[in-house]
Amino acid sequence: MRFGLSEEQRLFDNSLRSFLSSRLPVEALRRLAEPGNGFDKDLWHGLGELGLHGILVPEEYGGAGLGTLDAALAAEALGYHAAPSPFMASVVMAAKAFDAAGEAPRRDWLPRIAAGEIRIGVGLGAISGQTGRAAVELRNGELSGALDGVLDGDAATHFLVYLPDGRAALIDAAADGLTATPRRSVDRTRPLVDLTFTAVPSLAVIGTTNGIETAARVRDAGRVMLAADMLGAAQNMLDRAVAYAKERSQFGRLIGSFQGVKYMCADMATMLEPCRAMVWYAAYAQDGIPEEAASTANHTKAHLAEVSREVARLATEVHGGMGFTDLLGLHFQFKRITFDRQVLGSPEQCRRDAAVAQGWAAG
Repeated sequence: MRFGLSEEQRLFDNSLRSFLSSRLPVEALRRLAEPGNGFDKDLWHGLGELGLHGILVPEEYGGAGLGTLDAALAAEALGYHAAPSPFMASVVMAAKAFDAAGEAPRRDWLPRIAAGEIRIGVGLGAISGQTGRAAVELRNGELSGALDGVLDGDAATHFLVYLPDGRAALIDAAADGLTATPRRSVDRTRPLVDLTFTAVPSLAVIGTTNGIETAARVRDAGRVMLAADMLGAAQNMLDRAVAYAKERSQFGRLIGSFQGVKYMCADMATMLEPCRAMVWYAAYAQDGIPEEAASTANHTKAHLAEVSREVARLATEVHGGMGFTDLLGLHFQFKRITFDRQVLGSPEQCRRDAAVAQGWAAG
């Protein structure tokens, strides 16, 4: 039994982190965070060259055929660098949804996801536990209604819209009758859109059998990715806090020599390191331990939401007043953590879902 990453996984992780480090300095993040600049086509193309677009797509459909753990490694690296990309919705959640569908939709859409030809925003609505408009109905192959908080919608060429019964309809982002309104969010690297539908034709409908169960698995995979993303963002803030403590002098001494600062850095490290094992296990369970997939996904996201928020607070305090300014760019990871904490279900919602999955509460 293996209790760590394989050599191939480590090489993939190192290559991705090296690429993101070269492409996303703080100045680039500031530019991409400006309204209308959130999607970087060159960055997305580069991620595709590293194999990210088809990481979860089976090989017979042109993908890499890797597992959710590999995707979680990518999500952690993206969170570390606060990378703006439609990875979670299009690469993970949409790919999971279509892979669980019939042969025809798999054949039609998975190769296009793997090639990066299309980017799919995903709206789970009430299935994710979110609030807001989620009244969508499908009649005669056409969608009507409204859905708020659709993930990665600014860069989407298509939208995968979930209905209350667990079915999901794929629509073209340029279809007549569709209105997409950007939603203001604390994190500009993770854009949301609100959709309004007026007889919008669907290109495909999936989840006609076991729709609720499939939608829950898609949601849980998204929650694991959010946990990995928070892990990466929190690790970035810890690393930068330690580096700052080694170079900042106060009262004639490096601040890292003060016991109080040492304790803050040690507390962050001891809180965060066990979280990595939680994320890896939850990701592995999505593919390898189906009976634990829901509970581990929910517990992990809830726990990472609490730990990463505390790490973000302490890391900012280590930097003193500078940590609260725009100069160092810490706020990109701070806001990323704040956003990830609430999207696809708050910690409280995730704990309720975990209790249901483990039979401790009624669904």
